[in-house]
Amino acid sequence: MTTGLTQSDNRHQDTNGKTIPARDVENLKKEIKKLVKERNAVILTHIYQRLEVQDIADHVGDSLALSRFAAKTDADIIVFCGVHFMAETAKLLNPGKTVLLPDLQSGCPMADMISVDDLRAFKAEHKDVPVVCYVNSSADVKAESDSCCTSTNAVQVVESFEEKEIIFVPDKGLGVWVQEQLPDKKLHIYDGFCPTHYQITPKDVFTMRNKYPDAVVVAHPECDPDVWRLADFVGSTSQIYKFVSNHLKQQFIILSEQGLVARMQRDMSHKTIVTTFPLPLCPNMKYHKLESVLNALVNDVNKIEIKPEVFSKAARTITRMFNITESNSFKNNNLWEGPKRQEVIASK
Repeated sequence: MTTGLTQSDNRHQDTNGKTIPARDVENLKKEIKKLVKERNAVILTHIYQRLEVQDIADHVGDSLALSRFAAKTDADIIVFCGVHFMAETAKLLNPGKTVLLPDLQSGCPMADMISVDDLRAFKAEHKDVPVVCYVNSSADVKAESDSCCTSTNAVQVVESFEEKEIIFVPDKGLGVWVQEQLPDKKLHIYDGFCPTHYQITPKDVFTMRNKYPDAVVVAHPECDPDVWRLADFVGSTSQIYKFVSNHLKQQFIILSEQGLVARMQRDMSHKTIVTTFPLPLCPNMKYHKLESVLNALVNDVNKIEIKPEVFSKAARTITRMFNITESNSFKNNNLWEGPKRQEVIASK
């Protein structure tokens, strides 16, 4: 069963916040799909996005899954419905392709917490220590790092280094999680965080446990460690989706962004899936709307560009991550292709 937590931010609205009639919504979706075909484009959409934007996507997933889709696409144009660092990553993987971000307001507060100067200063405190940067970072920061990682593969990436000490930036929630999985390593963790995940408190978890005593508590490692330590399972977006989908139990408390919760409520309507309140909602993930996606396809707006002196160095960190992720020992157990595609509109 679903709850009342399929949220109003998924209501169909135009770029001015006005509600769009259902008939016009379907027309917008059909027009977008038509242009995607005509322009040899592909729409990649993060699972935190509005459900209506997920519905017009060619691929829906988390950061790792979408990076993999971007790496192997033969489309000429990539429309990335996510936040800025994700579109940058797609560009790093596709230097000759056009990458469009429908709404430039879609930034990431965590990524903004560390600049390249901040990282250089942090490196100066820990000389000759390799840097692993979370994908939630700018291309400039990636260029100053040794490898990138996502929450799905962070433990494997850090473990792959021979060095005993690692600088981990910028997410302290994920950094502490990795440190606890790898006690033989010494992580120097930067003081960045996700405001959306960090709004969830231990008190919120206890409140939901009292309300749903039989529920399994599932947390994203971007949460405060005091929060994810209360969970029955900790995992990335993809790992959360798979865990809930495959679990025999029927009630789940999800400590992560509500876009993921809304998608699981829709895909797994036979289960009770709830989250905390106030809702852990990322406003930056909700800027993209059907109108802005259409505008991007029509007018090629908001092209992602990366400075040449940054590009090759930043791309190297992504390549190193893929080399680890695509290894057989990791590939067989952890890669995710996103939720099963549901065709909701007919392509024309």
